[in-house]
Amino acid sequence: MRLSLLGTGNAAQVPVYNCGCPACQRARTAPRHRRGPCSALIECGTGHWLIDAGLTDLAERFPPGRLSGILQTHYHADHAQGLLHLRWGTGLRIPVLGPPDPEGLADLYKHPGILDFSRKLTAFEPVSLDGMAVTPLPLMHSKLTYGYLFDDGMQRYAYLTDTVGLPPDTLDYLKQQPLDLLVLDCSYPPMPQAPRNHNDLTRALEIAASLNVAKTVLTHIGHGFDAWLMEHGDALPSSVIVGADGDVFG
Repeated sequence: MRLSLLGTGNAAQVPVYNCGCPACQRARTAPRHRRGPCSALIECGTGHWLIDAGLTDLAERFPPGRLSGILQTHYHADHAQGLLHLRWGTGLRIPVLGPPDPEGLADLYKHPGILDFSRKLTAFEPVSLDGMAVTPLPLMHSKLTYGYLFDDGMQRYAYLTDTVGLPPDTLDYLKQQPLDLLVLDCSYPPMPQAPRNHNDLTRALEIAASLNVAKTVLTHIGHGFDAWLMEHGDALPSSVIVGADGDVFG
């Protein structure tokens, strides 16, 4: 099982349009510090599942037949906007699995094109996808959102983005699952109070410390957190790293 981070930024991405902060200036001159829409690719055997379709160049990245399907965490635009173009393809069907959100994004349900939204996932009920047990885990966000636990019988990866803290049921469930890898939302530097929709570093580290995790990778990074890291890069525990676009694990 292999997980590739395709994008590690929040909705504004990095660099932020017209921002002159140190992190955005650095990203304009050093492409390795740029952050695209938060998304990933999980591979197991012959299966290739995209986690979130926020990237707008999916048709160029994935030739026809390359993707087994798409797992949506939720339907905010920065995680689903790539579907708006991809749906107009021809000659194939791409399953899109995700939470039972009746609204989705824009008119995707009304005009799905090649996308198949017929299969909705149920919290804590695993499904088998190409040799992986995939368990949807409810998160705390302003729109119905799932994280995912991936288990191929040898490794367990949890991908939890767009959340502030974890719901008690999800936290209790994960405490029973030793994790080789935790990919976790952390949009902000440490803040005195919990943000509304996404973790700051304080809450992210609290989550990681409460679970049995070998390695934690932070994603959904905002430019303010990147700027903070430029001055406090040594502040993270040794088991916690900040993800970058293109990182591969497994």
